Amino acid sequence: MCQVNINQYLSKNQNWVEEVLSKNPEYFKELKVGQHPKALLLGCSDSRVSPSQVFGTELGEFFIHRNIANVVSHTDLNFLSVMQYAVEALGVRDIIVYGHYGCGGIKAAYENKANGLIDNWLANIKDVIRHYKKDLDSITDENERLNRLVELNVLEQIENIKQTSVYKKAMSNNIELNLHAWVFDFSTGLVRNLKEEVVV
Repeated sequence: MCQVNINQYLSKNQNWVEEVLSKNPEYFKELKVGQHPKALLLGCSDSRVSPSQVFGTELGEFFIHRNIANVVSHTDLNFLSVMQYAVEALGVRDIIVYGHYGCGGIKAAYENKANGLIDNWLANIKDVIRHYKKDLDSITDENERLNRLVELNVLEQIENIKQTSVYKKAMSNNIELNLHAWVFDFSTGLVRNLKEEVVV
């Protein structure tokens, strides 16, 4: 792997600022006024799935939390705090769980080898594997099986969101939260809406 000059990103930042200001001289003044994101997005930490790039969004459109394999863990106070702030302070009403095919975390959980500390995190995905073992075992092609596991994992994280105290509090206060299950496909660059396409 070739070495990268990390300082190049500072130069790219300066170029970006110049480009933005050439289109809208007030851009950063407007940006610092405050945020009003349209959705909370829970995505994977994978460097290839940047939500801003994939969805072509501007700064401030998504409130974003990322972790390995886009997991909603009930012991993850980081995500739960992000979700609470998004819903209660920012007024977000749409929550997206954003997975991707070719996910290393999904593959590691499926292979069930010893990986060290991350095994504790992957236990959440192993629960999904155990729950859908019959469905997964019926798929003969390993790549298709892993793709299906990616989909099932995203759909299960939607269900996990429904079990959080934040979601239940919103429901009890008659606040409707719209949950979206999306998967990014590297082979096409397109994002699939699983809630419309995939039946569990």
